[in-house]
Amino acid sequence: QVQLVESGGGLVQAGDSLRLSCAASGRTFSQYSMGWFRQAPGKEREFVATNRWTTGDTYYSDSVKGRFTISRDNAKNTINLQMNSLKPEDTAVYYCAASVYTDYLTLNKRYSYWGQGTQVTVSS
Repeated sequence: QVQLVESGGGLVQAGDSLRLSCAASGRTFSQYSMGWFRQAPGKEREFVATNRWTTGDTYYSDSVKGRFTISRDNAKNTINLQMNSLKPEDTAVYYCAASVYTDYLTLNKRYSYWGQGTQVTVSS
């Protein structure tokens, strides 16, 4: 079992930066692939970024590539999402998630554990 708690959301202006954090419980955090997803009002939850636990490889959606960076600290059981050059279209509730899998990590259904989400609002 893994429990996830996100923090760091808020209201920022376009072009600003924000850093989200996700604290995980459980002693086997290092053996989970971790991902970030987001859901805007009226839209489906979409993949943002992921970190594969076996290799440390990271993957990003095209919409955030070059602006967002996912990182993990296994000693602190945390996964972070550094978001730079924010745009109004980045406005959404951001969720972190944990997966026991190492493939198809862009898919929601590969993740068994989810946080409650944190709101990010980017004004123009």
